[in-house]
Amino acid sequence: MGLLGIGTIALVVYIASIMIINVVFKRKMAEAMMISFILLLVLGGVNGNNPAELFAEGIGFAAKQQVVYASMAFIYMAYVMSKTGVIERMVTILNSLIGRLRGGSGYVSVIASALFGMISGSGSGSASAVGSITIPWMKQTGWDTGAATSIVAGNAGLCNVFPPSSSMFLLLGMPVIATELTDGQLYMALLSTGFFVLAYRLLIVRFYVKKYAIEPIPANSIHSMGEALKHNWKALLIFIGVLIPIVLTMGPVADFLTSSPSFGEDGVDSISMILWIPILITIIAILEGRKYLPGTMKGWWEFNRKSIGKYKEVGCLLFFAFASSRVLIKLGLEQDVSAIFGALNDVSPILLAVIVAILITMMVGPFTATATISAVGSVAYMALRSIDIAPAVACVAILILVSNEGCMPPNSAPLYIASGIAGLERPVTIFKNLILHFAIPAILIAFLVMFGIIPVIY
Repeated sequence: MGLLGIGTIALVVYIASIMIINVVFKRKMAEAMMISFILLLVLGGVNGNNPAELFAEGIGFAAKQQVVYASMAFIYMAYVMSKTGVIERMVTILNSLIGRLRGGSGYVSVIASALFGMISGSGSGSASAVGSITIPWMKQTGWDTGAATSIVAGNAGLCNVFPPSSSMFLLLGMPVIATELTDGQLYMALLSTGFFVLAYRLLIVRFYVKKYAIEPIPANSIHSMGEALKHNWKALLIFIGVLIPIVLTMGPVADFLTSSPSFGEDGVDSISMILWIPILITIIAILEGRKYLPGTMKGWWEFNRKSIGKYKEVGCLLFFAFASSRVLIKLGLEQDVSAIFGALNDVSPILLAVIVAILITMMVGPFTATATISAVGSVAYMALRSIDIAPAVACVAILILVSNEGCMPPNSAPLYIASGIAGLERPVTIFKNLILHFAIPAILIAFLVMFGIIPVIY
Protein backbone atom coordinates (compact mmCIF):
# COMPACT_ATOMS: atom_id res chain seq x y z
CA MET A 1 0.00 0.00 0.00
CA GLY A 2 1.30 3.45 -0.85
CA LEU A 3 2.23 5.93 1.78
CA LEU A 4 -0.95 7.88 0.99
CA GLY A 5 -3.48 5.07 1.11
CA ILE A 6 -7.21 5.59 1.29
CA GLY A 7 -7.08 5.53 5.11
CA THR A 8 -4.67 8.47 5.27
CA ILE A 9 -6.54 10.38 2.59
CA ALA A 10 -9.84 9.75 4.38
CA LEU A 11 -8.43 11.09 7.67
CA VAL A 12 -7.26 14.33 6.03
CA VAL A 13 -10.55 14.77 4.15
CA TYR A 14 -12.55 13.98 7.28
CA ILE A 15 -10.80 16.60 9.42
CA ALA A 16 -10.96 19.21 6.63
CA SER A 17 -14.65 18.48 6.10
CA ILE A 18 -15.51 19.04 9.76
CA MET A 19 -13.62 22.32 9.85
CA ILE A 20 -15.19 23.63 6.63
CA ILE A 21 -18.75 22.69 7.58
CA ASN A 22 -18.41 24.12 11.10
CA VAL A 23 -16.22 27.18 10.51
CA VAL A 24 -17.03 28.24 6.94
CA PHE A 25 -20.69 27.24 6.73
CA LYS A 26 -21.22 27.79 10.49
CA ARG A 27 -23.19 24.60 11.02
CA LYS A 28 -23.31 22.93 14.41
CA MET A 29 -20.46 20.56 15.22
CA ALA A 30 -22.79 17.57 15.60
CA GLU A 31 -24.11 18.24 12.09
CA ALA A 32 -20.55 18.55 10.79
CA MET A 33 -19.64 15.21 12.38
CA MET A 34 -22.65 13.47 10.86
CA ILE A 35 -22.05 14.83 7.35
CA SER A 36 -18.34 14.00 7.55
CA PHE A 37 -19.21 10.45 8.63
CA ILE A 38 -21.37 10.10 5.51
CA LEU A 39 -18.48 11.48 3.44
CA LEU A 40 -16.25 8.70 4.81
CA LEU A 41 -18.82 6.14 3.65
CA VAL A 42 -18.76 7.68 0.16
CA LEU A 43 -14.94 7.57 0.08
CA GLY A 44 -15.07 3.96 1.15
CA GLY A 45 -17.52 3.16 -1.63
CA VAL A 46 -15.30 4.86 -4.22
CA ASN A 47 -12.41 2.68 -3.01
CA GLY A 48 -14.41 -0.51 -3.48
CA ASN A 49 -15.76 -0.96 0.06
CA ASN A 50 -19.44 -1.60 0.76
CA PRO A 51 -20.85 1.64 2.26
CA ALA A 52 -23.69 -0.27 3.95
CA GLU A 53 -21.20 -2.54 5.72
CA LEU A 54 -19.07 0.44 6.75
CA PHE A 55 -22.19 2.18 8.07
CA ALA A 56 -23.20 -0.86 10.12
CA GLU A 57 -19.66 -1.29 11.44
CA GLY A 58 -19.32 2.36 12.47
CA ILE A 59 -22.77 2.72 14.01
CA GLY A 60 -22.47 -0.61 15.83
CA PHE A 61 -19.09 0.39 17.26
CA ALA A 62 -20.34 3.79 18.41
CA ALA A 63 -23.43 2.28 20.04
CA LYS A 64 -21.19 0.15 22.29
CA GLN A 65 -19.05 3.03 23.58
CA GLN A 66 -19.75 3.74 27.25
CA VAL A 67 -18.33 7.24 27.03
CA VAL A 68 -21.15 8.31 24.67
CA TYR A 69 -23.76 7.53 27.31
CA ALA A 70 -21.59 8.54 30.25
CA SER A 71 -20.98 12.00 28.77
CA MET A 72 -24.73 12.63 28.55
CA ALA A 73 -25.16 11.31 32.09
CA PHE A 74 -22.51 13.74 33.35
CA ILE A 75 -24.14 16.69 31.61
CA TYR A 76 -27.54 15.75 33.05
CA MET A 77 -25.83 15.41 36.44
CA ALA A 78 -24.44 18.95 36.12
CA TYR A 79 -27.94 20.18 35.17
CA VAL A 80 -29.50 18.57 38.27
CA MET A 81 -26.73 19.90 40.50
CA SER A 82 -27.29 23.39 39.14
CA LYS A 83 -31.07 23.29 39.61
CA THR A 84 -30.81 21.95 43.18
CA GLY A 85 -28.27 24.60 44.16
CA VAL A 86 -25.81 21.96 45.34
CA ILE A 87 -23.09 23.52 43.19
CA GLU A 88 -23.49 26.90 44.88
CA ARG A 89 -23.34 25.28 48.31
CA MET A 90 -20.28 23.29 47.41
CA VAL A 91 -18.60 26.35 45.86
CA THR A 92 -19.17 28.21 49.13
CA ILE A 93 -17.13 25.55 50.94
CA LEU A 94 -14.42 25.43 48.24
CA ASN A 95 -14.09 29.21 48.23
CA SER A 96 -13.61 29.19 52.01
CA LEU A 97 -10.54 27.05 51.34
CA ILE A 98 -8.98 28.67 48.30
CA GLY A 99 -11.13 31.65 47.31
CA ARG A 100 -8.50 34.17 48.37
CA LEU A 101 -6.14 32.91 45.66
CA ARG A 102 -6.56 34.49 42.22
CA GLY A 103 -7.85 31.82 39.87
CA GLY A 104 -7.73 29.21 42.60
CA SER A 105 -10.48 27.12 41.00
CA GLY A 106 -8.37 26.82 37.84
CA TYR A 107 -5.38 25.42 39.74
CA VAL A 108 -7.66 22.95 41.50
CA SER A 109 -9.06 21.88 38.13
CA VAL A 110 -5.58 21.06 36.76
CA ILE A 111 -4.52 19.07 39.81
CA ALA A 112 -7.89 17.30 39.98
CA SER A 113 -7.55 16.31 36.31
CA ALA A 114 -4.23 14.64 37.05
CA LEU A 115 -5.48 12.89 40.19
CA PHE A 116 -8.79 11.71 38.76
CA GLY A 117 -7.14 10.70 35.51
CA MET A 118 -4.80 8.39 37.42
CA ILE A 119 -7.90 6.63 38.75
CA SER A 120 -10.18 6.63 35.72
CA GLY A 121 -7.58 6.33 32.94
CA SER A 122 -10.01 8.14 30.66
CA GLY A 123 -9.70 11.63 29.23
CA SER A 124 -13.44 11.76 28.68
CA GLY A 125 -14.11 10.52 32.20
CA SER A 126 -11.73 13.09 33.62
CA ALA A 127 -13.34 15.94 31.64
CA SER A 128 -16.77 14.78 32.79
CA ALA A 129 -16.06 14.32 36.48
CA VAL A 130 -13.67 17.23 36.97
CA GLY A 131 -15.55 19.56 34.64
CA SER A 132 -18.91 19.06 36.30
CA ILE A 133 -17.43 20.37 39.56
CA THR A 134 -14.76 22.88 38.56
CA ILE A 135 -16.35 24.52 35.49
CA PRO A 136 -19.30 25.94 37.46
CA TRP A 137 -16.87 26.91 40.22
CA MET A 138 -14.58 28.70 37.76
CA LYS A 139 -17.48 30.53 36.11
CA GLN A 140 -18.76 31.69 39.49
CA THR A 141 -15.33 33.01 40.43
CA GLY A 142 -14.76 35.17 37.35
CA TRP A 143 -13.53 32.78 34.69
CA ASP A 144 -14.66 33.28 31.09
CA THR A 145 -16.72 30.31 29.79
CA GLY A 146 -14.23 29.61 27.00
CA ALA A 147 -11.25 29.77 29.34
CA ALA A 148 -12.89 27.43 31.86
CA THR A 149 -13.71 24.98 29.07
CA SER A 150 -10.14 25.19 27.74
CA ILE A 151 -8.67 24.39 31.15
CA VAL A 152 -10.81 21.28 31.62
CA ALA A 153 -10.55 19.99 28.03
CA GLY A 154 -6.87 20.81 27.69
CA ASN A 155 -5.99 18.93 30.86
CA ALA A 156 -8.23 15.90 30.29
CA GLY A 157 -5.32 13.99 28.78
CA LEU A 158 -3.20 14.31 31.91
CA CYS A 159 -4.47 10.83 32.75
CA ASN A 160 -1.97 9.52 30.21
CA VAL A 161 1.13 11.14 31.71
CA PHE A 162 0.70 10.01 35.30
CA PRO A 163 0.99 6.34 36.24
CA PRO A 164 -0.77 4.06 36.43
CA SER A 165 -2.80 4.69 33.30
CA SER A 166 -4.59 2.43 30.85
CA SER A 167 -2.40 3.82 28.05
CA MET A 168 0.72 2.89 29.99
CA PHE A 169 -0.46 -0.69 30.44
CA LEU A 170 -1.43 -0.91 26.78
CA LEU A 171 2.14 -0.11 25.81
CA LEU A 172 3.58 -2.57 28.31
CA GLY A 173 1.32 -5.27 26.88
CA MET A 174 2.89 -4.99 23.43
CA PRO A 175 5.47 -7.77 22.91
CA VAL A 176 8.05 -5.51 21.27
CA ILE A 177 8.01 -3.28 24.37
CA ALA A 178 7.55 -5.95 27.06
CA THR A 179 10.87 -7.56 26.15
CA GLU A 180 12.77 -4.31 26.72
CA LEU A 181 10.99 -2.54 29.55
CA THR A 182 9.53 -3.44 32.95
CA ASP A 183 6.42 -1.91 34.45
CA GLY A 184 8.51 -0.47 37.31
CA GLN A 185 10.85 1.31 34.91
CA LEU A 186 8.00 2.86 32.93
CA TYR A 187 6.16 3.80 36.13
CA MET A 188 9.15 5.78 37.41
CA ALA A 189 9.92 7.27 34.00
CA LEU A 190 6.37 8.46 33.53
CA LEU A 191 6.11 9.81 37.06
CA SER A 192 9.35 11.79 36.72
CA THR A 193 8.25 13.50 33.50
CA GLY A 194 4.56 13.86 34.35
CA PHE A 195 5.42 16.61 36.81
CA PHE A 196 7.01 18.67 34.01
CA VAL A 197 3.73 18.53 32.09
CA LEU A 198 1.75 19.33 35.24
CA ALA A 199 4.01 22.28 36.08
CA TYR A 200 3.52 23.71 32.59
CA ARG A 201 -0.26 23.33 32.84
CA LEU A 202 -0.25 25.20 36.15
CA LEU A 203 1.69 27.99 34.44
CA ILE A 204 -1.05 28.13 31.81
CA VAL A 205 -3.56 28.76 34.59
CA ARG A 206 -1.41 31.63 35.82
CA PHE A 207 -1.29 33.02 32.27
CA TYR A 208 -5.09 32.82 31.99
CA VAL A 209 -5.53 34.46 35.38
CA LYS A 210 -3.56 37.47 34.15
CA LYS A 211 -5.10 37.48 30.67
CA TYR A 212 -8.66 37.50 31.97
CA ALA A 213 -7.85 39.68 35.00
CA ILE A 214 -9.33 37.16 37.42
CA GLU A 215 -9.38 38.63 40.89
CA PRO A 216 -9.56 36.97 44.30
CA ILE A 217 -13.03 36.73 45.74
CA PRO A 218 -13.67 39.75 48.00
CA ALA A 219 -12.91 38.90 51.60
CA ASN A 220 -16.39 39.91 52.75
CA SER A 221 -17.85 37.35 50.33
CA ILE A 222 -15.86 34.44 51.74
CA HIS A 223 -17.25 32.56 54.71
CA SER A 224 -15.05 31.02 57.33
CA MET A 225 -14.57 27.28 56.96
CA GLY A 226 -16.65 26.61 60.06
CA GLU A 227 -19.54 28.75 58.87
CA ALA A 228 -19.39 27.36 55.33
CA LEU A 229 -19.50 23.78 56.59
CA LYS A 230 -22.23 24.49 59.13
CA HIS A 231 -24.71 25.62 56.50
CA ASN A 232 -23.56 23.67 53.44
CA TRP A 233 -21.93 20.41 54.59
CA LYS A 234 -24.59 18.23 52.95
CA ALA A 235 -23.33 19.35 49.54
CA LEU A 236 -20.15 17.36 50.16
CA LEU A 237 -22.21 14.16 50.15
CA ILE A 238 -21.99 14.17 46.36
CA PHE A 239 -18.38 13.01 46.67
CA ILE A 240 -19.74 9.72 47.99
CA GLY A 241 -20.86 9.17 44.42
CA VAL A 242 -17.20 9.29 43.38
CA LEU A 243 -15.88 7.24 46.28
CA ILE A 244 -18.23 4.26 45.96
CA PRO A 245 -17.13 3.19 42.43
CA ILE A 246 -13.47 3.81 43.35
CA VAL A 247 -13.68 1.71 46.51
CA LEU A 248 -15.47 -1.09 44.65
CA THR A 249 -12.90 -1.24 41.86
CA MET A 250 -9.62 -0.49 43.68
CA GLY A 251 -7.99 -1.49 46.96
CA PRO A 252 -8.94 -4.04 49.63
CA VAL A 253 -12.71 -4.01 48.95
CA ALA A 254 -12.07 -4.71 45.27
CA ASP A 255 -9.64 -7.51 46.25
CA PHE A 256 -12.28 -9.04 48.54
CA LEU A 257 -14.97 -8.88 45.85
CA THR A 258 -12.57 -10.33 43.28
CA SER A 259 -11.87 -13.34 45.48
CA SER A 260 -15.56 -13.84 46.21
CA PRO A 261 -17.09 -16.77 44.24
CA SER A 262 -20.41 -14.91 43.94
CA PHE A 263 -18.82 -11.76 42.47
CA GLY A 264 -15.38 -12.50 41.07
CA GLU A 265 -13.01 -10.59 38.84
CA ASP A 266 -15.57 -10.27 36.05
CA GLY A 267 -18.00 -8.64 38.46
CA VAL A 268 -15.44 -6.03 39.54
CA ASP A 269 -14.38 -5.39 35.96
CA SER A 270 -18.01 -4.81 34.97
CA ILE A 271 -18.30 -1.80 37.31
CA SER A 272 -17.80 1.25 35.11
CA MET A 273 -16.68 4.33 37.02
CA ILE A 274 -17.57 6.76 34.25
CA LEU A 275 -21.13 5.43 34.19
CA TRP A 276 -21.75 4.96 37.90
CA ILE A 277 -20.24 8.24 39.10
CA PRO A 278 -22.79 10.47 37.31
CA ILE A 279 -25.66 8.13 38.21
CA LEU A 280 -24.80 8.11 41.93
CA ILE A 281 -24.04 11.84 42.12
CA THR A 282 -27.34 12.63 40.36
CA ILE A 283 -29.24 10.51 42.88
CA ILE A 284 -27.45 12.12 45.82
CA ALA A 285 -28.00 15.63 44.40
CA ILE A 286 -31.72 14.91 44.00
CA LEU A 287 -31.97 13.67 47.60
CA GLU A 288 -29.87 16.52 49.00
CA GLY A 289 -31.71 19.24 47.08
CA ARG A 290 -35.17 17.69 46.76
CA LYS A 291 -36.91 20.80 48.07
CA TYR A 292 -35.70 22.71 45.00
CA LEU A 293 -37.07 20.11 42.56
CA PRO A 294 -40.56 19.48 41.14
CA GLY A 295 -43.06 17.68 43.32
CA THR A 296 -45.31 16.34 40.56
CA MET A 297 -44.96 14.06 37.54
CA LYS A 298 -45.88 16.98 35.28
CA GLY A 299 -43.18 19.10 36.90
CA TRP A 300 -40.58 16.36 36.38
CA TRP A 301 -41.64 15.96 32.76
CA GLU A 302 -41.03 19.66 32.14
CA PHE A 303 -37.80 19.57 34.15
CA ASN A 304 -36.39 16.73 32.05
CA ARG A 305 -37.70 18.20 28.80
CA LYS A 306 -35.70 21.36 29.42
CA SER A 307 -32.57 19.30 30.11
CA ILE A 308 -32.56 17.64 26.69
CA GLY A 309 -30.94 20.61 24.98
CA LYS A 310 -28.04 20.37 27.41
CA TYR A 311 -26.77 17.03 26.15
CA LYS A 312 -28.33 16.13 22.79
CA GLU A 313 -25.61 17.98 20.85
CA VAL A 314 -22.76 16.34 22.79
CA GLY A 315 -24.28 12.88 22.54
CA CYS A 316 -24.80 13.20 18.79
CA LEU A 317 -21.32 14.47 17.97
CA LEU A 318 -19.58 11.89 20.18
CA PHE A 319 -21.63 9.12 18.60
CA PHE A 320 -20.57 10.10 15.08
CA ALA A 321 -16.98 10.75 16.19
CA PHE A 322 -16.68 7.14 17.39
CA ALA A 323 -18.50 5.81 14.33
CA SER A 324 -16.08 7.71 12.07
CA SER A 325 -13.03 6.46 13.96
CA ARG A 326 -14.13 2.88 13.31
CA VAL A 327 -14.68 3.53 9.61
CA LEU A 328 -11.21 5.10 9.32
CA ILE A 329 -9.69 1.94 10.76
CA LYS A 330 -11.73 -0.20 8.34
CA LEU A 331 -10.45 1.97 5.47
CA GLY A 332 -6.89 1.02 6.41
CA LEU A 333 -5.59 3.98 8.41
CA GLU A 334 -3.62 1.70 10.74
CA GLN A 335 -1.90 -0.05 7.82
CA ASP A 336 -1.18 3.29 6.15
CA VAL A 337 0.56 4.58 9.27
CA SER A 338 2.62 1.37 9.54
CA ALA A 339 3.63 1.77 5.89
CA ILE A 340 4.70 5.37 6.50
CA PHE A 341 6.86 4.36 9.46
CA GLY A 342 8.29 1.44 7.49
CA ALA A 343 9.50 3.79 4.75
CA LEU A 344 11.40 6.09 7.12
CA ASN A 345 14.55 4.07 7.68
CA ASP A 346 16.86 6.56 5.99
CA VAL A 347 15.52 9.89 7.26
CA SER A 348 17.29 11.97 9.89
CA PRO A 349 16.48 11.28 13.58
CA ILE A 350 14.90 14.71 14.06
CA LEU A 351 12.71 14.35 10.97
CA LEU A 352 11.64 10.87 12.06
CA ALA A 353 10.69 12.20 15.51
CA VAL A 354 8.70 15.01 13.86
CA ILE A 355 6.82 12.54 11.66
CA VAL A 356 6.02 10.32 14.66
CA ALA A 357 4.69 13.36 16.54
CA ILE A 358 2.59 14.57 13.60
CA LEU A 359 1.01 11.18 12.94
CA ILE A 360 0.15 10.51 16.58
CA THR A 361 -1.20 14.05 16.99
CA MET A 362 -3.39 13.72 13.90
CA MET A 363 -4.78 10.41 15.11
CA VAL A 364 -5.41 11.33 18.74
CA GLY A 365 -8.00 13.90 17.70
CA PRO A 366 -10.42 11.54 15.94
CA PHE A 367 -9.48 8.69 18.29
CA THR A 368 -8.94 8.38 22.02
CA ALA A 369 -5.46 8.02 23.49
CA THR A 370 -5.94 4.29 24.07
CA ALA A 371 -7.30 3.74 20.55
CA THR A 372 -4.33 5.62 19.07
CA ILE A 373 -1.85 3.54 21.07
CA SER A 374 -3.65 0.33 20.11
CA ALA A 375 -3.42 1.29 16.45
CA VAL A 376 0.10 2.73 16.14
CA GLY A 377 1.80 2.37 19.54
CA SER A 378 4.12 -0.48 18.57
CA VAL A 379 5.19 0.99 15.21
CA ALA A 380 5.78 4.42 16.77
CA TYR A 381 7.88 2.75 19.49
CA MET A 382 9.96 0.85 16.93
CA ALA A 383 10.48 4.02 14.91
CA LEU A 384 11.83 5.87 17.96
CA ARG A 385 13.99 2.90 18.98
CA SER A 386 15.49 2.89 15.47
CA ILE A 387 17.09 6.26 16.25
CA ASP A 388 18.52 4.98 19.55
CA ILE A 389 15.95 6.51 21.88
CA ALA A 390 15.88 4.44 25.08
CA PRO A 391 12.82 2.18 25.64
CA ALA A 392 11.51 4.11 28.66
CA VAL A 393 12.09 7.47 26.96
CA ALA A 394 10.32 6.34 23.78
CA CYS A 395 7.26 5.18 25.75
CA VAL A 396 7.12 8.38 27.80
CA ALA A 397 7.31 10.49 24.63
CA ILE A 398 4.45 8.53 23.05
CA LEU A 399 2.30 8.90 26.19
CA ILE A 400 2.91 12.66 26.29
CA LEU A 401 1.88 12.91 22.63
CA VAL A 402 -1.37 10.99 23.17
CA SER A 403 -2.12 13.17 26.19
CA ASN A 404 -3.35 15.68 23.59
CA GLU A 405 -6.59 13.71 23.25
CA GLY A 406 -8.51 16.52 24.97
CA CYS A 407 -7.06 19.42 23.04
CA MET A 408 -6.87 18.35 19.40
CA PRO A 409 -9.90 19.74 17.57
CA PRO A 410 -12.07 19.33 15.63
CA ASN A 411 -13.52 16.17 17.21
CA SER A 412 -11.97 15.57 20.61
CA ALA A 413 -14.47 13.91 22.95
CA PRO A 414 -13.27 15.68 26.16
CA LEU A 415 -13.55 19.04 24.38
CA TYR A 416 -17.25 18.59 23.67
CA ILE A 417 -18.01 17.09 27.04
CA ALA A 418 -16.44 20.13 28.72
CA SER A 419 -18.25 22.45 26.29
CA GLY A 420 -21.57 20.80 27.10
CA ILE A 421 -21.05 21.23 30.84
CA ALA A 422 -19.92 24.84 30.43
CA GLY A 423 -22.69 25.77 28.00
CA LEU A 424 -20.17 26.84 25.35
CA GLU A 425 -22.31 26.82 22.21
CA ARG A 426 -19.45 27.33 19.74
CA PRO A 427 -16.43 25.24 20.78
CA VAL A 428 -14.64 26.44 17.65
CA THR A 429 -13.92 29.69 19.52
CA ILE A 430 -11.40 27.90 21.75
CA PHE A 431 -9.70 25.75 19.09
CA LYS A 432 -6.85 28.25 18.82
CA ASN A 433 -6.24 28.31 22.58
CA LEU A 434 -6.27 24.52 22.81
CA ILE A 435 -3.73 24.14 20.00
CA LEU A 436 -1.40 26.98 21.02
CA HIS A 437 -1.54 26.65 24.80
CA PHE A 438 -1.91 22.89 25.24
CA ALA A 439 -1.29 20.73 22.16
CA ILE A 440 1.85 22.34 20.70
CA PRO A 441 3.60 22.71 24.10
CA ALA A 442 2.91 19.01 24.81
CA ILE A 443 4.55 18.11 21.50
CA LEU A 444 7.56 20.29 22.40
CA ILE A 445 7.84 18.63 25.81
CA ALA A 446 7.78 15.23 24.07
CA PHE A 447 10.70 16.36 21.87
CA LEU A 448 12.64 17.58 24.89
CA VAL A 449 12.12 14.16 26.46
CA MET A 450 13.15 12.28 23.30
CA PHE A 451 16.44 14.10 22.97
CA GLY A 452 17.43 14.12 26.65
CA ILE A 453 16.87 17.81 27.44
CA ILE A 454 14.25 16.84 30.01
CA PRO A 455 15.77 14.01 32.04
CA VAL A 456 13.84 10.77 32.43
CA ILE A 457 14.45 8.85 35.65
CA TYR A 458 13.94 5.08 35.57
